Amino acid sequence: MSESRTLRGAALLASTLLAAGCTMIPTYERPPAPVAGSFAGEATTPRPGPKASDIEWQSYFADERLKRLIDLALKNNRDLRIAVLNIEQARAQYQIKRADEWPTVAAAANGQRVTTGNDSISSTYSAGLAVTAYELDLFGRVRSLSQVAVAQYLATEETRKAVQISLIAAVANGYFTLLADDELLEVTKQTLKTREDSQKLTRLKFDNGASSELDLRQAESLLEAARVALAQQTRQRTLDENALVLLLGQSIPDDLPPGVSLVADQVLPEVPAGLPSDLLNRRPDLRAAEQQLIAANANIGAARAAFFPRITLTGLVGSVSTELSGLFKSGSFGWSFQPQASLPLFDAGRNQANLESAKAGREIAVAQYEKAIQTAFREVSDSLAGRATLGEQARAQRAQADAEQARYRLADLRYRNGAASYLDVLDAQRSLFAAQQAVVQVQAAQAQNLVTLYKTLGGGWKEPAASTN
Repeated sequence: MSESRTLRGAALLASTLLAAGCTMIPTYERPPAPVAGSFAGEATTPRPGPKASDIEWQSYFADERLKRLIDLALKNNRDLRIAVLNIEQARAQYQIKRADEWPTVAAAANGQRVTTGNDSISSTYSAGLAVTAYELDLFGRVRSLSQVAVAQYLATEETRKAVQISLIAAVANGYFTLLADDELLEVTKQTLKTREDSQKLTRLKFDNGASSELDLRQAESLLEAARVALAQQTRQRTLDENALVLLLGQSIPDDLPPGVSLVADQVLPEVPAGLPSDLLNRRPDLRAAEQQLIAANANIGAARAAFFPRITLTGLVGSVSTELSGLFKSGSFGWSFQPQASLPLFDAGRNQANLESAKAGREIAVAQYEKAIQTAFREVSDSLAGRATLGEQARAQRAQADAEQARYRLADLRYRNGAASYLDVLDAQRSLFAAQQAVVQVQAAQAQNLVTLYKTLGGGWKEPAASTN
């Protein structure tokens, strides 16, 4: 009976000490955002409409071919796979730290033989359930380390979302690049056909003495320039396709649904920018940076607690005997209870250095968090500048291409009727080709800018709600 009362008393003492435990973690306060209160050129009153972070990528993109490519990338991309595995690793590390808050009970067997002063040997054998060096977390050292681990785990989860956002945007932009390559190839082929016809006409006129050799050589030069451009564009398309394959993590399937045209059919919704302060809660990369800051702040608590006494408990309940053969016989029940307290008196400045290191780590995390906010602000601002100007640029570029088309038609007509020199035709051909290429390039830039804005505003990590049917 006395033994059980002693055990209950020890358990009550441990519970009381644990309940009285405190924490040395500094009070966390989110640093103020080191950016302006609004984006340049944007109204202080947010535009109506759903936030980018609330729009699933399946709803944002209408092109079924693109959606299939994004789905393949989310399943096979190695960077995203690594991010998911990092979450599993961080979760395991958190569980390890969480387990340190509880006693570890194990089956244990011990034997001890000691010689005494009169050369006799004293033997003690024990077996049972043991708790070894369980730390009473009176000053929150273990709990601080556990909070560090959980914050790092949450940071890896947010990082996975950020990787997914970047992957979706990269696939979409790579897809639009391929569409632009196809459009440029078509423009180049049409230009090559036009220049072949022009060269044949010039050759015919030269053979009949109606044109100079200078005109013929200029036509041949322009024709070869078109062939050079076709080879370059063909090569560039292959390189861009290889880049997309890397993002997908596999080759591009042959059974993809039909896509839409970049020039006329590719329409992406415009999302409201909101306020810079909204980014702190919308962008996973900023939330990940803040969790790293929270972890660094909690690490200070663990470093502070190291200055205070550390109390550990070791105990065993089971069978004890002076002879190995009598270990499990009737009446051999026994227990041991060994509390130990240690207070650092001299450690050559180790604890102080650890505390200073933890404080410096928090300041580094603050700077990294602020830099992440500034980078996010710049990314959104750049995309908003593109949204404000690319539309007008595309309209003007199309108008210029139409004008160059009319100019070339008139110059060719005048040359065929002997009213103009071939130089006018050559200049019109070069200008028309450049204008047609610019139209495709600015349309691709416009689509990619909207994708980038969707990404920088935190869109792309949210998945559709599961069906309740």
